[in-house]
Amino acid sequence: MTTAALSVPFWSPPEVDAALRLTIDHLQNRGVLAYPTETVYGFGTAVDHDAVETLVRLKQRPPAKPFLLLIAGSDMLGRLDLALSREAARLAARHWPGPLTLVLNGGERRVPPRLRGPEGGVAVRWTSHDGLQRLLRAYGDPITSTSANRPRQPPAMTAGEIVQQWQPEIARGVIRVLDGGRLVPSHPSTVVDCTGRRPRVIRPGAIPSAVLRESVPDLVGEF
Repeated sequence: MTTAALSVPFWSPPEVDAALRLTIDHLQNRGVLAYPTETVYGFGTAVDHDAVETLVRLKQRPPAKPFLLLIAGSDMLGRLDLALSREAARLAARHWPGPLTLVLNGGERRVPPRLRGPEGGVAVRWTSHDGLQRLLRAYGDPITSTSANRPRQPPAMTAGEIVQQWQPEIARGVIRVLDGGRLVPSHPSTVVDCTGRRPRVIRPGAIPSAVLRESVPDLVGEF
C-alpha cells in the first residue's frame, strides 16, 4: 500500500476540517494518532489510563520517561486540575502558543500516573501548529505527545517515515496518520519545571534562558 493510502491529508484548512470527525472518533476509541507539530511528528492518545498504556506499549517506553500533553487553550488545564504558578503564568502569557513546555503541579485525580515525571509534575505545551490547534479545539481535551518513531530512530519529519516504520500497526487501525507534509527542522521546545520554589530549565531548546528571564528573572538554568 502507498503512503497516501495509509495516511490522511492534513495540510490545508479544508483537509484539516475533513479529517476531524474520524480522527476524533479514533481518539475516543483509544487509538494512537500520528500528527504534525511545530517541531516533529508526534504520537498522541486520549488522556486516560488505557489509551496511555497503549502508547506506552507501542513506544516501549520506560516507566520513568513520561509523555507530555498538548493543549490549545488555558481552559484545558482547568479540565485536568493542573495549576499555573505565578511564574508559570508569566512564561505562558509571553510564550504560549509556542515551543515552551511547562511542568506543572496538580491533576492528581485527572492525569494518569504514567504522565508524571520524577518530580511529580505534568509537562504541558500549548501547540502553535494551526491544524493541530483546530483538532484539539474540536476534540475538546488535551492529547498526549511523544515523537512518532521507533526506539533509537530519529524523529519523523514526514508522514512517509511513519508509514515506513509502523505500516502493520497502521494497517490494523491501531495508528491513524495525519499527513501535514514535510516539516521544517527546528529546535525542540524548551522545558521548564515550575513545580518547585523557583522555575528551572530542565531541557534547553528553542527559547533561550536569557529570553525566559525577561519574564521570570529568578529562573534557574544557564542554557
